[in-house]
Amino acid sequence: MTAEELSKIIVKGMEERKASDIVVMDLRDINNSVSDFFVICSGSSDTQIEAISDAIEEEVFKSNKERPWRCEGKNNRQWILVDYVNVVAHIFLKDKREFYGLEELWGDAKITEIV
Repeated sequence: MTAEELSKIIVKGMEERKASDIVVMDLRDINNSVSDFFVICSGSSDTQIEAISDAIEEEVFKSNKERPWRCEGKNNRQWILVDYVNVVAHIFLKDKREFYGLEELWGDAKITEIV
């Protein structure tokens, strides 16, 4: 499965749990990027962002039998990172997303907003 296909499956998992402000950032043309894609979304509560991360893992496993290489942030549930190496999903509480500003940090990336 390509990184692009995986990012679409991650978006599907986010949509299943009503994530908001979903964006796909294509990092492939950026030197020294840590991944090919970031998929970023927001949730309105710590319960929702945990449910979004669970839905992502379920969708990816269902379609590709793949588990994340790493998952971080499930304890504090403010920013959960689900890392599939080529594609990294970032699930934020809305205020934390604004605070960290990943879209601005990786401003050279090609950004696609999912509506």
